[in-house]
Amino acid sequence: MIALYLPGTSLLHRARAGVKLLGLVVLALLISLWPHTAITVAFTGALVVGLYALALFPPGMLLRQLWLAKWITVLMVATQLIFLTPWDAMVNTVRVVAIVLLAGLLTLTTRSEELLSALEAALRPLAFLGVDARRVGLTLSLTLAMLPVVADLARRVREAQQARGVRIGYRAVVPILVLALRHADDVADALSARGAD
Repeated sequence: MIALYLPGTSLLHRARAGVKLLGLVVLALLISLWPHTAITVAFTGALVVGLYALALFPPGMLLRQLWLAKWITVLMVATQLIFLTPWDAMVNTVRVVAIVLLAGLLTLTTRSEELLSALEAALRPLAFLGVDARRVGLTLSLTLAMLPVVADLARRVREAQQARGVRIGYRAVVPILVLALRHADDVADALSARGAD
């Protein structure tokens, strides 16, 4: 559920990518580590709603992001109810969904190239640990670029199966995987030809 940048003039749109990235990290840590009560859970929800309103998005945008996160929510609730009390399962689900929604807001209000540049700049001080910020940035940009490609491959496979009258099922994963791996090989060959190791 990676959202795409939507142009705007809000304060969040105009803020620097590094500041927003740092803000996401701080908020994610606070939401994850702070002991939650009914009041703080409500505050977390209000914070997410408020930030989407600050970005001047219509209410439908938040609802759309919530809909995109539906399987995360279902999976979280189903697995945690096995081991935890209903209250703890609900708190953990709210935490995860809130962080996912905040990450979606970051990508909705920040161009991907600005976000990748900020991430590279943040990782440069870790060079003494062997972290290659340029390589991490390249990997992330390739990942973001591949998402619509894989979605298009899935659409083509689905349309081909429908044209042949084949029932669409879990077996559609195999041709999608084969096409995605072929595409990845082509990209790797292109990078090698340009001197990328």
